[in-house]
Amino acid sequence: MAEVARGYYTFAIWITRFAYLNILWILFAIAGLLFFGVMPATVAMFAIIRKWQRGEDEVRIFAAFWEIYRQEFWKANRIGMILFALGYLFSIQFQILGAQTALVYQMAQFSIVLAFALLAIFVVYLFPVYVHFELKTKECLKWPLIVAIVHPILTVFLLACIGLAGYFIFHAFPAVLFFFGGSLSAYFITWGVSKTFSKYEAAV
Repeated sequence: MAEVARGYYTFAIWITRFAYLNILWILFAIAGLLFFGVMPATVAMFAIIRKWQRGEDEVRIFAAFWEIYRQEFWKANRIGMILFALGYLFSIQFQILGAQTALVYQMAQFSIVLAFALLAIFVVYLFPVYVHFELKTKECLKWPLIVAIVHPILTVFLLACIGLAGYFIFHAFPAVLFFFGGSLSAYFITWGVSKTFSKYEAAV
């Protein structure tokens, strides 16, 4: 019984931590008016997740989150603005090409879909790479895509698991996403992507 009680207590502690981290992520994203808050809040969340996976279980979540959010605010937003500009450009091109009827334009529209897919893959790898390596902005725009392309099976696995889990939870238990959607996804992504880091430690 003692082991069961201890196991339940540990489980409850971690559930509370994940929920707390997820709520901090949402609140700090809103505090930055979303556009300026999402990137540094997400960086801070992934940084806390990285600490947990490295055995730093007793980290003071709020203090660490706020410190990382503050330190990485401008760098994270520079990257975010670049991603937003690319996404906006792709969207405009997709709409323009979609208004055409010629086959060549439809083929070009398909290339925009591929560009969106690469952008989504880049975002999945961006944050684990960002918080693990000390990279300049230009390098942050290069290495996540390199790691993703070098490990296509891992990329497909991560995207498939996140997509299926998100779809199921959204339709079955949508409230769970508010408390755990971001933090659990970040934990899973960090766990998967970090398996590749030993191959790049010397190069990065």
